[in-house]
Amino acid sequence: MNSVENRLSEIDAYMLKLGAQARDASSAIARATTAQKNRALLATAEAIADSREALYAANKQDLEAGRAKGLEPALMDRLELTDARIDTMIEGLQQVAALDDPVGAVSDLKYRPSGIQVGRMRVPLGVIGIIYESRPNVTCEAASLCLKSGNATILRGGSEALHSNQAIARCIAAGLSAAALHEHVIQVLDRTDRDAVGRLITMPDYVDVIVPRGGKGLIERISRDAKVPVIKHLDGNCHIYVDARADLDKALTVTVNAKTQRYGTCCTLESLLVAEPVAADFLPTLGVQLRKHEVEIRACEQSCGLIEGAVPATAADWEAEYLAPIISIKIVPDLDAAIAHINRYSSQHTDSILTEDFGRAQRFLREVDSSSVMVNASTRFADGFEYGLGAEIGISTDKLHARGPVGLEGLTSQKFVVLGDGHIRQ
Repeated sequence: MNSVENRLSEIDAYMLKLGAQARDASSAIARATTAQKNRALLATAEAIADSREALYAANKQDLEAGRAKGLEPALMDRLELTDARIDTMIEGLQQVAALDDPVGAVSDLKYRPSGIQVGRMRVPLGVIGIIYESRPNVTCEAASLCLKSGNATILRGGSEALHSNQAIARCIAAGLSAAALHEHVIQVLDRTDRDAVGRLITMPDYVDVIVPRGGKGLIERISRDAKVPVIKHLDGNCHIYVDARADLDKALTVTVNAKTQRYGTCCTLESLLVAEPVAADFLPTLGVQLRKHEVEIRACEQSCGLIEGAVPATAADWEAEYLAPIISIKIVPDLDAAIAHINRYSSQHTDSILTEDFGRAQRFLREVDSSSVMVNASTRFADGFEYGLGAEIGISTDKLHARGPVGLEGLTSQKFVVLGDGHIRQ
């Protein structure tokens, strides 16, 4: 056996071991009490708070390695653990602990003419494999949601965040121990071999669902090669439409926030559409504000005549997810044209209308086919934390099982339950 075969054999054995451990742990966590799960979450939050210096040190190693590799600014931004992001991790754990436990909840219980009662009970999915890039805080978010929803999970972070992820994993292990939960409920891979991903997504005996979080290339590969169901989104080409009946002061504030609050997220504004009747009043002022943030503006011919420093957009710009200080801008005749443009070019992630007209707002909400549709709000709100989910495992642009930010309910399924008292079918 040559060295490549040896390495593949080792990875295969390692992944099968993790899978078997996860399957065993899934039975234990499915029957854990809400109090146990909440204890583990709060103990993990305490461990993270007590381990700040260790987290910073581990993250520093990853940041230095990232700079040496020449990672793009957007990736470096996602990789960094700041005070605020650690605080958010802690708050997220506390919020998830405070959320209602979905497992075992029975809904729609109704009597049938036969006398039986029929309802639906929420149950865990089982074992969830999560593959993600850059953001080490995803380790904490994913672990917390899988734990509270009664699932075991196998987490595989990117090579660029290996040290940070292992440091967070130690905090999670401390939380599980404090609550006397199975040690393999949450397992974080200690290696970043690409072949490990290939094995993880092709173990239907051990893994029930795969959730990829990362670039378009990663998600397309997972979707193509996986032998288990996938909850995914491909990208975030998010739009704002400034309607002819928008409050332009409000629109300016919302648009600038949606583009500049953070550049490297999937809910950042990438494409702006402006109704023709207000374009001359709105775009020159917007251009000044975006230039202050050093945002490159790629615009249609008509918009270029109104925005100083704008460069002509190409056809590719209308479907681009930049994850950078770049925006595409197009003037459209009316709401119909805006909806048609969005439904053609949007990635069905998040799109927003800015208008004071209730009827137009309602049309936009009904007719734009995206996982989050907004009125007079920044696209940056498309986030599980902001939606009150405590955290999210990802934002799904699929239409089946889960859509939008995937929180606790998205990580459960339902089964029918039937209650009788000696009933027989006639």
